Amino acid sequence: MSPDEKFDEEAKRLERVRELIRAQMERIGPRYAGNDYTEQVLDSHRQERKRRLAAADREPYFGRLDFREEGKERTDPIYIGKFGVSDLADQTPLVIDWRAPIGSLFYSFAGGDPRVAYESPEGVVHGTVSLKRNVLIRQGELQRVVDSYAEGQEQEAVTDEFLLHRLGESKDNRLRDIVSTIQQEQDAIIRTEKNKILFVQGVAGSGKTTVALHRLAYLLYRYQDRLRADRMMILAPNRMFLQYISGVLPELGVGDIRQTTFAEWALELLGEGVELQDSDTELARWFERKTTARELDEAPGRRKGSLEMLRRIDAALLALETNLIPDEPFRPAPDLWLPAEQIRAWFREEPADEPLMKRRERLTARLRRWMEIEIGRNRWSDKTVRANATAKWKAYVRKLPQPDACAFYTKQVLGEAVSAAGKAAKGSKRPAAVAAEDLPALAYIQLRLYGAGNTPFYDHIVIDEAQDYSPLQLAVLKERQRVPSMTVLGDLQQGIHGYIGIRNWDELTEVFDRADTAYYELDRSYRSTTEIIEFANRILAGMEGGVKPAKPVFRSGRPVETEAVGETDPADAVAGVIRQWLQDKELHTVAVLCRTAASCERLHAALGERGIAATLVKAKQQDYEGGLTVVPAYLSKGLEFDAVLIPDADEDQYGPQDAKLLYVACTRALHRLKLLYRNRLTPLLAQDENHRPPVL
Repeated sequence: MSPDEKFDEEAKRLERVRELIRAQMERIGPRYAGNDYTEQVLDSHRQERKRRLAAADREPYFGRLDFREEGKERTDPIYIGKFGVSDLADQTPLVIDWRAPIGSLFYSFAGGDPRVAYESPEGVVHGTVSLKRNVLIRQGELQRVVDSYAEGQEQEAVTDEFLLHRLGESKDNRLRDIVSTIQQEQDAIIRTEKNKILFVQGVAGSGKTTVALHRLAYLLYRYQDRLRADRMMILAPNRMFLQYISGVLPELGVGDIRQTTFAEWALELLGEGVELQDSDTELARWFERKTTARELDEAPGRRKGSLEMLRRIDAALLALETNLIPDEPFRPAPDLWLPAEQIRAWFREEPADEPLMKRRERLTARLRRWMEIEIGRNRWSDKTVRANATAKWKAYVRKLPQPDACAFYTKQVLGEAVSAAGKAAKGSKRPAAVAAEDLPALAYIQLRLYGAGNTPFYDHIVIDEAQDYSPLQLAVLKERQRVPSMTVLGDLQQGIHGYIGIRNWDELTEVFDRADTAYYELDRSYRSTTEIIEFANRILAGMEGGVKPAKPVFRSGRPVETEAVGETDPADAVAGVIRQWLQDKELHTVAVLCRTAASCERLHAALGERGIAATLVKAKQQDYEGGLTVVPAYLSKGLEFDAVLIPDADEDQYGPQDAKLLYVACTRALHRLKLLYRNRLTPLLAQDENHRPPVL
């Protein structure tokens, strides 16, 4: 069949499917406007179905797989899309949901042996594939048809043609779903069983964030009777990143999943009595000063987020629990008393997994009930006796410690008189100001002492940029799950926050039982051109930690440029490059990545003086608008741009200890990358690998 015949075949099929989809939408009818609650609920379900049908009408499917089940004569063309759609007349499937068991064949089959198998609810299904076809549909219009496998035909190098076409497209200001181009190794992660702490080491551009979002959509589909979206949570590094990824889940038909940062979540847990110190200023300082490896090892964030700190907290909590009951009886009246041993026995009867202060509360309530029963049994009706007994009960209760998280952390854990976790002025109603490095410990203590209030346990948690997390942060989140179920993803090569983050994934896996964990590594980068990836890999040559360097998808582009600007005003040099790039209609998003926030502010002002309008990204930025952006390199993680300009690639800016930061900056670029330097180029980009300074 010729390419034109294939296109015509698919165009006719698309027209028929869209007609059936629009007919189903019309049958749903207008919205219910009455007050009947049952009808309102039913109408909500109908409107949700209508929204999905509307999305399916725009892009009904993206792939076709001709499959013949073993033992059957007929070969069925299976069309794969974001949402399943059936013909209402006979209930035959028009489109199979990509998350369905048979949908896995589309991602796992890569040609070669046509014999395949997939796991269905009824068991393993065997069969053969005779055709695998990629179909690109936009706004209901068929645009591209690519066969990656056809039985009986010689297989040319077309397997990645559709993928390369999609990767070559320009970026906008939002992350896109990858449901039409999920690769085999990504699909394996997405479909991993739910009861796992899944660690994913993924190089820059490997799609790990998008894979995690698709995994959420898959889990909700696969375990829809056991999991709920409102009991899932995504933790990202900052609000701008959350906004950048915000469109993926709705495109996959998933809503109600909480998306926040660890700091915001922890502060909400701690309540209104605590606020965060100006962590953004402290963050900027880490990148403004040159920090040695020893200083990073001894940084407060590393020490306070360690498993050793977790053990110290647990020991202090055990001491509090052990000594909670005073060594004296409870005497509410002269002839009425309860031995301390009995009170301790009652306390031990409370569930050990309950928060300590909840157990204390129930114990004091039990003491009061005992007192009232005994007073009634003795027929002491005198109001004075009862009032005195109540006063004695209150006095006894006050002897039972009831510390808040900040006070306990300061005195019992750190052994300090003045709160290192922040302290409001005496008599002030202002919240206590705490440092970001203390939040994991405070959150853990709060959970162990008081619990999480009405907040439910989470069915699944996604942690992005996990290389910047501490073991204690993982231990805190572990407390909020009854069954272990997390997707923990990051890249050790992008671990630029060494003052708080990890150096090896074992630091985090130790938090969990080994049987509950699984580890995947994604070393193929789909973001950047081959030239950019190979250039960036040079920066990390010799990096320790056992992490594989990025392997590029073969998508060739322009060479990476390094240019000495000499005595030219750096702002003039940057402005010249930008003016040239902005004339290229293929470059929709352009970023200038400076090493520090201060240099970004100066350059942004200088560009404005030269008539170039750009968006300056700061630490508290809520939104990424696309277009031309000036952003500190350390805030660019997770983002990607059509073109990246690094204006300060000098040796005094990027020394050996800054290798990961420069790597992050370079790997933000999809198609174009250029580095400017004034005096001497950073030695991280030395051509002679044998004479490069060691990477720390």
